[in-house]
Amino acid sequence: MKDFKSGHYVNQGFYKSFQPEMINRAWHIDNIDIIHLLGQADRLIGGLNTYAKRLPDLNLYLGMHILKESTQSTKIEGTQTNIQEALFDADDIHEADKNDWSEVNNYNLAMHWAMNELEALPISSRLIRQTHKLLMDGVRGQHKQPGEYRTSQNWIGGATINDARFIPPVHMSIPDLMSDLEKFIHNDEIRFPELLKIALIHYQFETIHPFLDGNGRTGRLLIPLYLVEKKILAHPILYLSAFLEKNKTLYYENLTRVREDNDISHWFKFFLVGIMETAKEGIDTLEKIIKLTEEIERSLLTLGTRTTNARKVMMYLYEKPLINAKRIAEVTQLTPASSYKLISDLERLNILNEITGGKRGRTYVFKRYLDFFR
Repeated sequence: MKDFKSGHYVNQGFYKSFQPEMINRAWHIDNIDIIHLLGQADRLIGGLNTYAKRLPDLNLYLGMHILKESTQSTKIEGTQTNIQEALFDADDIHEADKNDWSEVNNYNLAMHWAMNELEALPISSRLIRQTHKLLMDGVRGQHKQPGEYRTSQNWIGGATINDARFIPPVHMSIPDLMSDLEKFIHNDEIRFPELLKIALIHYQFETIHPFLDGNGRTGRLLIPLYLVEKKILAHPILYLSAFLEKNKTLYYENLTRVREDNDISHWFKFFLVGIMETAKEGIDTLEKIIKLTEEIERSLLTLGTRTTNARKVMMYLYEKPLINAKRIAEVTQLTPASSYKLISDLERLNILNEITGGKRGRTYVFKRYLDFFR
C-alpha cells in the first residue's frame, strides 16, 4: 500500500497533536508478502472454525476463551490477576487485589454483553460507547467520562503532555473520525480482505484514542466483535491479546511506525502473524478439549449410579472450572454428605484438585482443563 498516508501533526501551541487521515475509501494491496500471509491466516481461521464444530456444545467452553482474553487484554494495561484468580467471586478476593480483579471482570462482562448485543445492534458508536461504559464501571478511570467520547486532550506516555510519547487528535475532530471509522466498518462496497480491514480499524481506533481512558481494552475488544459480525469466525474463539501482550513492545512500536513512517504494511504483517499464531493455539486448545471431554466421559461411566450427577458437575466445570461443595449441592440437588462423596469420586478420577488447603470451605479446581487457558 505505497499510497498510504497515516496523517500529519498539527501545532497546538505548546504541543503537536497527530491528525489521522480518514480511512473510509478504496484500498489497493500491492505487497506480495501480505497476500501470502493473508492466505495462510485465512486457512488457519477456517481450520479453527472446523474444530469448533466438532464440539457438541461449544457454548460450554466459550466462557473460558473470553475469560482468558479478559486477563490478557487487561494485563497489557498492567493488571496482575491471572485466570484462576479471575474465577473467584468478588468476596473471595483480597482487598488489595480487587481493582485488578474488577478490571478483568468488567472486560469479561463487557465482552459477553457486546457479543450478545451484536445479534440486534451492529458495531457502531452506540455499541462502542456502551461497551466502554461497562469496561470502566467502578474501576480506575471511572471518573473519566465512561461511555462518552472525550471532550479534552489526552496523551500516551509521559507524566505530562510535554513529555508524551504520542498525542492523539484534538477532541473536536473525534465525531468526524469515529463517523468515518463506523462507515468504513460497514462499507461493503470496498473490496478489501476482512482481516486487513480489522487490522486497519484497530490501528485507526488506537490512533484516534476517543476516550480519556480504556482505549486499549476497547480497541482490542473490537477485534473479535468484528470477526464474528462479519462471519469470519462462526463463534468468538479467537482473541489476539495473548499475542499482543507477549509482543507488547513490538505491538506499540508497529503502531508508532505507521504514524511516523506511513508503514501500514509492517503493521499488517504483524497483525496477520498474530492471527496465525493465535489460530494455531486455538486449534491446539480445541483439540485438547475434545480429547479431554472424551476421556472424562469414559471415566464417569465407572461411577455407576453417580454418573448422572457427575455429568451435571462437569457441565458446570466446563463453563467455570472452580467449584466447592455448596455449589455442587446446588448443581446436583444432593445433600452435603452426598456432595462430598461425589467430590471424592472426582478427585480420585483426577478431575478435581483441592487448592485452598483448609479443612472447611474447600475450593476445588478442574486443573487439567484450566491449564489449557493459562
